[in-house]
Amino acid sequence: MYPDEGERLTLRDVRFGYPRRPEFLGPISLAVRAGEFWAVVGPNGAGKSTLLRLMAGLTVPLSGEITQRGESLIRLSPRRRARSIAFVPQRTPCDLDATVRDVVLMGRFPHRLLGLFESALDHRIAEQAMATTQTLPFVDRALSTLSGGEAQRVHLAAAIAQEPRLLLLDEPTASLDIEHQLAIFSILQDRTRVDGLSVVVVTHDVNLAARFCTHVLLLNDGKAAAMGPPDAVVTPAVLEPVYGVRLASVEVPGEVGANWIVPISGIASRTP
Repeated sequence: MYPDEGERLTLRDVRFGYPRRPEFLGPISLAVRAGEFWAVVGPNGAGKSTLLRLMAGLTVPLSGEITQRGESLIRLSPRRRARSIAFVPQRTPCDLDATVRDVVLMGRFPHRLLGLFESALDHRIAEQAMATTQTLPFVDRALSTLSGGEAQRVHLAAAIAQEPRLLLLDEPTASLDIEHQLAIFSILQDRTRVDGLSVVVVTHDVNLAARFCTHVLLLNDGKAAAMGPPDAVVTPAVLEPVYGVRLASVEVPGEVGANWIVPISGIASRTP
């Protein structure tokens, strides 16, 4: 179990832009604490993936500050960042000839003292990560022989084997069927509750965000349209102006207090 370190990652007035869109993203301020499960939702082009890359230290903000336990994220060496932050991008390589075991063991690299050989502990942690993500049946197969969804779960296993304190995932369920979508979010929820792992996931599925996450950030055109617990953000009144469609909240049979957001006919006025 990870120690309670308070804020795992803090963003203060973070802004990012491109030459033709200098004010594309921000200002964004938030703090991800131990055991929290954040979802970042919003329309295409809202800045979700850009924000995640900033949180991973892969992109440098134009202004503002990102700190990890009081230290500037961009001043940490890649190895130090990798020991505490794992990042799974939206597009992961699926055509590698390496075996699943070798791909998952890559997640142990930041923890190897010499960086050359895996220890018995590395193999045990990798095997546990594969068991958690239901990828052990593929252990000796080449990654290139797996489906896109299976390969995505292998990359998640590698991230879990990395033993981060903060796990960042960009649309981890995009290639998965319904069973494995629920399984992945259940795994992530369990790791936050039992181990104290902090998770930030970019997703288009507001219902998964509402069901599993502790916090939701709604982005719209690079700005924070809403932020807070799911029952305050994942509502028709909050989502309709951002997505531009009419929505309804439908009670889930057999689950007290659980509602599902569904689109209904008609176009809502969208917030510019």
